[in-house]
Amino acid sequence: MSTIQAGEHLAPGRPRSVAGQLSAVDRFLPAWILLAMAAGLALGRVWPGLGPAIGRWQIQQVSVPIAIGLLLMMYPILARVRYERVAQAAQDWRMLAVSLVMNWVVGPAFMFTLAWLLLPDQPGLRTGVILVGLARCIAMVLVWNQLASGDAEYAAVLVALNAIFQIVAYAGLAVFYLNVLPGWLGLQGQSINVNAGTVTLSVGIFLGVPLVAGLLTQFALVRRKGRTWYEANFVRRTSRLTLIGLLFTIVVMFALQGHTITSMPLTVARVVLPLLGYFGGMFVVAFFGAWALRFSYEKATTLGFTAASNDFELAIAVAVTVFGVQSAQALGAVIGPLVEVPVLLGLVYVALWTRYRLFAGHARRGEVAA
Repeated sequence: MSTIQAGEHLAPGRPRSVAGQLSAVDRFLPAWILLAMAAGLALGRVWPGLGPAIGRWQIQQVSVPIAIGLLLMMYPILARVRYERVAQAAQDWRMLAVSLVMNWVVGPAFMFTLAWLLLPDQPGLRTGVILVGLARCIAMVLVWNQLASGDAEYAAVLVALNAIFQIVAYAGLAVFYLNVLPGWLGLQGQSINVNAGTVTLSVGIFLGVPLVAGLLTQFALVRRKGRTWYEANFVRRTSRLTLIGLLFTIVVMFALQGHTITSMPLTVARVVLPLLGYFGGMFVVAFFGAWALRFSYEKATTLGFTAASNDFELAIAVAVTVFGVQSAQALGAVIGPLVEVPVLLGLVYVALWTRYRLFAGHARRGEVAA
């Protein structure tokens, strides 16, 4: 989506405006997203049966409309990653260690704390929020990382790691944070039984399918046409699919719960508070922590967005499967991406604003992380 390529640097001391760092289409992305949100809410409000109808269009607890949107969104991004550099990116163990700690230790504990502090009397909504915090992002993070000119190769590595940990750890973490830990702390837990197959299927569809498609496309076309043709033609012509997929996904998500959201504004507002604290807090700690550790801007950006983003489809799938499509838990999980999208978009602008202010000194002193 963004016309800035990962790793591109302008001359130090000549910062550009945030808007100047985005293409003409991306510059108005907040307007497109707001229109998509408004359209989804209007559709859900005018046709109350639309949300349940969309919710029933599933295959093995996977929402078909959301799957279509996410696949459209992710395929162009994964088709442009330079996979020959991924092996080199994976050798930076310091970067990988920081990401894993932020995603699988700090993130779940932080969301658990915020949910209990701000929703102590709403067990259903609290459970939905915690499920969002446990689902680490394997999809939309690639959009935010690309918009903010993060490191595409590191993003691919971290997303793959999160996918593996998701399959292995999500069910156990859900049981721990919803059943075990509340009991240790003298709190009232909520029994949950997460099917590992649901987790595996979600990861396989939303990461595996576009990843394999992107790899095969790049391998075939680069071999036949060359890297220069591939970048100048295929990548450029398919890049808008990401924006189309993003806006379509937002419309569908808002339509799913449009009637409920507009009918229960105070309840929605209560759920928004822990989510705002979570997305903003995780990004600040990861992004500025990476700056303090002397990471390059590209790597700090990738760390920030992988830490702050979540796999909303998995959280919603688990909430719907375990508690039902009209449950408070499902509502809490659905509100997650409705908050995440505008907040993470705003953080794209925060990251771009800091690029030539905080990170210019790293480059001048030759301290960009390898």
